[in-house]
Amino acid sequence: MTSKFYKIFLIFFPILFSACSSIPKNTSNSCEIFNEKYLWYKHSKKVQQKWGTPMHIQLAIIKMESNFDWLAKPPRQKLFKIIPFKRPSSSFGYSQAVKGTWEQYKIETGNKLASRARFKDSVDFIGWYTKKTNTILKIPLNDAFKQYIAYHEGWGEYKNYKKNKKVISYAKKVEKQSKIYKKQFLKCRNSLNKKKYIIF
Repeated sequence: MTSKFYKIFLIFFPILFSACSSIPKNTSNSCEIFNEKYLWYKHSKKVQQKWGTPMHIQLAIIKMESNFDWLAKPPRQKLFKIIPFKRPSSSFGYSQAVKGTWEQYKIETGNKLASRARFKDSVDFIGWYTKKTNTILKIPLNDAFKQYIAYHEGWGEYKNYKKNKKVISYAKKVEKQSKIYKKQFLKCRNSLNKKKYIIF
């Protein structure tokens, strides 16, 4: 790598990386998300075609889990309410997938280089997870409420969700947000499909 090229790389790589990973300006509107991050639309659409998980449900899960923050982590617990301690789980990235389940996803899909901080991999993980939920628990892929409960609680703990008022509240929010995303998306779907170039 020449010195001149290296300097150009140092200047433009952070800009490009920032553009790819920055949080959308309006995370409550699917059209604005996809217009701002057109490449995300392509990835989300591919996941819908591959796994069957509707795009509006993919977005609603990410909205609840990380609000589209690629570096999101659970807040640290505190000792004596003051001293920062360990985090309650290994959740990370857009999907807030934990390490164990993420490793299972990589093995089963062959996506060995997948990163929880990359939107493309995160939505594919959600597609994979929700499809397995459909297979294991027979929950329809378009049932945002129950799909989110299984996503949050895990396949084994799903059966106990009715005792957990907090997760029911979360799932209702995901269901409501998914309906909003779907309604919004219907208004911009045609224009998004006409775009030919990648716009960050």
